[in-house]
Amino acid sequence: MSHRLPLLLAALAATAAAASACTDVNGTDGKDYVAGGGAVIEIPEGDRKAPVDVSGETLSGDHLDLADRRGSVVVVNVWWSGCGPCKVEAPMLEDAADELAGDATIVGIDIRNSKEDGLAFERGLDISYPSIYDNGSEQLLNFPTPFNPRDMPATVVLDRQGRVAALVRGQLPSKLTLVELVEGVAAENG
Repeated sequence: MSHRLPLLLAALAATAAAASACTDVNGTDGKDYVAGGGAVIEIPEGDRKAPVDVSGETLSGDHLDLADRRGSVVVVNVWWSGCGPCKVEAPMLEDAADELAGDATIVGIDIRNSKEDGLAFERGLDISYPSIYDNGSEQLLNFPTPFNPRDMPATVVLDRQGRVAALVRGQLPSKLTLVELVEGVAAENG
């Protein structure tokens, strides 16, 4: 039995080394969120699912229902003030909101802050579009799988019927990317 002890200790040491090499057991790479890679997914009109049913109280206390915006293209950006890529893309979204006025509206969904932190984030970055306060991320469950915005940040383009037409998983690559996605959806006949 004593000759097996070194083998057992070696096996335990190898197991411990392998376990310690896994620095992030929950899959978030040491962050408090799952970062997306900026992948752009466009959904052909015939493959789109039912309209998204998202509503809630905004950070400023107003009620916002995406169903009220049907007939227009809507951009939904999922964010959190502790997310570095969210801070980087917020000015792009604000610039896009100005450029797309008349073609689309932008709405945010703040999923992780206190209302005070969310409002401070908006003020600090001069964000003019409204954001639904969804601290528990419940509204994200209303987006159809596999096109639900589960990465941080995520940007969804809804067509005029309120269906997911495009999804950017992670930080927007550029304002131009968003503008072109929206213009493509706005040009559709459906």
